[in-house]
Amino acid sequence: MSSLSALCVQIRYGVAMCASEANSEPAPRQIALLRGVNVGGNNRVPMAHLRELLGELGYGDVRTHLQSGNAVFTTPGTAPEQAAREIEGALARSLGLGIRVLVRTAAELERVVSANPLPEAVSEPSRLLVTFLSAPPDPERLRELEPGDFEPDLFGFGEREIYVWCPEGVRAIKLSYAFFEKRFGVVATARNWNTVTKLLELARG
Repeated sequence: MSSLSALCVQIRYGVAMCASEANSEPAPRQIALLRGVNVGGNNRVPMAHLRELLGELGYGDVRTHLQSGNAVFTTPGTAPEQAAREIEGALARSLGLGIRVLVRTAAELERVVSANPLPEAVSEPSRLLVTFLSAPPDPERLRELEPGDFEPDLFGFGEREIYVWCPEGVRAIKLSYAFFEKRFGVVATARNWNTVTKLLELARG
């Protein structure tokens, strides 16, 4: 009997599932976060175009959310860092824009939500921001941040994320993604809690 026959055995009263099918798992979902798009007329990226680009890269089940550059997709065998580079390259070729992209897996986004150090802020989801970083921040530079310098805003840290609660609103925020980029020398982009949890919902399918 061939190895394939051994795996896919037909029995008299039914057909056994092929072992490769029985053990198969859904392809991992990933989430792309584009930095600074569709803000004040700059870095215009239509979401329909973004979906088309991701499809051309071979990504499947592509969905976008809002106009701020959020996409959920499936890409087996592609690491998040590689996916980010591929998306950046596709945007540069098609639109001539140098847009930075951060990509997280669905499991990583699950961790971002479950590890929220400011749980009291979820009752005001539009005022709770998660700033995603391209790399973990320098611990020494983190310790230099004095909470009193940013009151009434509160902040907390994850692995590659910084959570900021702005009880008086986000318009006058000091702890912006641009602030963290300058301080830590990383790429950063922020999403409010509504967007983060919606992206996780889409990633879960």
